[in-house]
Amino acid sequence: MFKQIFNIFKSDSLYEQALLECHEMLDIDLTMFRESIKSLRKSDSAEIKIDIYAMDKRINEFERDVRRKVMTHLAIGGKEDIGAGLVLVSVVIDIERIGDYTKNIYDLAVKHPKKLNGGSLEDQLSKIEKITFNLFEESILAFKNQNVDKARGLMGKYKDNISSQCDSITNEIIMGKIGDLNAGTASAVGLYARYLKRTAAHSRNLISSLVNPFERIGYPE
Repeated sequence: MFKQIFNIFKSDSLYEQALLECHEMLDIDLTMFRESIKSLRKSDSAEIKIDIYAMDKRINEFERDVRRKVMTHLAIGGKEDIGAGLVLVSVVIDIERIGDYTKNIYDLAVKHPKKLNGGSLEDQLSKIEKITFNLFEESILAFKNQNVDKARGLMGKYKDNISSQCDSITNEIIMGKIGDLNAGTASAVGLYARYLKRTAAHSRNLISSLVNPFERIGYPE
């Protein structure tokens, strides 16, 4: 769907500006995601090299600006561009939500006194973490390059490799099956798994815009 209307974006200055702002938002998100994971998982002091809160505000500003540009274009242009505008507004919401979840990961790092280790869940958690980061990174490339085939291949990774595994971690903690973690660490692991799951879900929503019609963005092809 998104690729079909990409020429509309490129042919209108407001839409092109909005699309480029989405690309910049994704780059900011990726930096925030990488550094927040390092802060939570590699540092005992939650040290971070970026101002994650300022970057989050920047993403929010971009989101409002994208909406404003789309609304202005639709107010001036014809009804034939409504579909393109709806897709772009839907996409920018997912990009903004990824920024929120990366900020949540950093907030978790600040609250947790030491670098987070999953104990008996560590191998599973590390695998999910790596797959989620790779999914987001590759989703950005697919979106920027309008690569439908790549997007289609990436969409299949979410359900089995991330969603179900994150749910498994959360359920084991809730049911009291993890005895080697104290309450605080177990809670942090459960929250982290949830944040990874939601980041992956919004990554999938982003690339689903390349292969699905508007009404099925965020759903399987």
